[in-house]
Amino acid sequence: QVQLVESGGGLVQAGGSLRLSCAASGRGFSIFVMGWYRQAPGKQRELVAVIRSGGNTNYADSVKGRFTISRDNAKNTVYLQMNSLKPEDTAVYYCYAEYYSSTRPWGSTWGQGTQVTVSS
Repeated sequence: QVQLVESGGGLVQAGGSLRLSCAASGRGFSIFVMGWYRQAPGKQRELVAVIRSGGNTNYADSVKGRFTISRDNAKNTVYLQMNSLKPEDTAVYYCYAEYYSSTRPWGSTWGQGTQVTVSS
């Protein structure tokens, strides 16, 4: 079983920056996709950014040019650098990972979520 633990959320003024981190732990696994989703009150969860083991990335149009996703494969950790934050970025941010292990050819898991609040 792979577990994800997020950190780095908080309250920031519009135009400010935050950096989210998500570390994966467990035994005998290899992660091939890590990413971030977010869910604002009353809205569906949406993709923010993903990064694959080879380094390929995808971003939501709403965050392109402002957010940067990166990962440290040795630490099984993914980061989301968020710059030029807007009030509409306010949401609970969830870390996501897809992996394979000695007991599962494919699995996915979510973190518990971290709140990001951007004040105007």
